[in-house]
Amino acid sequence: MNQGAGFWIRLGANLLDGIIVAVPLTILSLLITGGEGKEWFTNLLSFLYSLLVPVFWKGFTIGKRICGIRIRRFDDDQPPTIWNMLLRVLIAGIIYGITFGVGILVSAIMVAVREDRRAIHDFIAGTEVIYD
Repeated sequence: MNQGAGFWIRLGANLLDGIIVAVPLTILSLLITGGEGKEWFTNLLSFLYSLLVPVFWKGFTIGKRICGIRIRRFDDDQPPTIWNMLLRVLIAGIIYGITFGVGILVSAIMVAVREDRRAIHDFIAGTEVIYD
């Protein structure tokens, strides 16, 4: 059984995704929309990246692949489905928003101290992040 990925490696993977993916997506968005208050397009591209890439790339994003971690379904160790990722990205995002970010802090603490390293969004989606 693979070990759950902890806080720092997950943070590192997210930072890498931010640098490697978000910057080019923002530039692409600016080129397509002209950059006039169209941050919704960048947000849409980022959402689609977070939603679809782990489904089609067996639980990896670019940052997770570099860091050697991946998302998988908790119950059967398979890659996440589109449903898992919708729950993980959209529903958990809504919960984090309505708690004004407190949910994010709770999730960070959960990843740091829980033996299984699962965050709130992992429980909502039935997923976990493991070392590959």
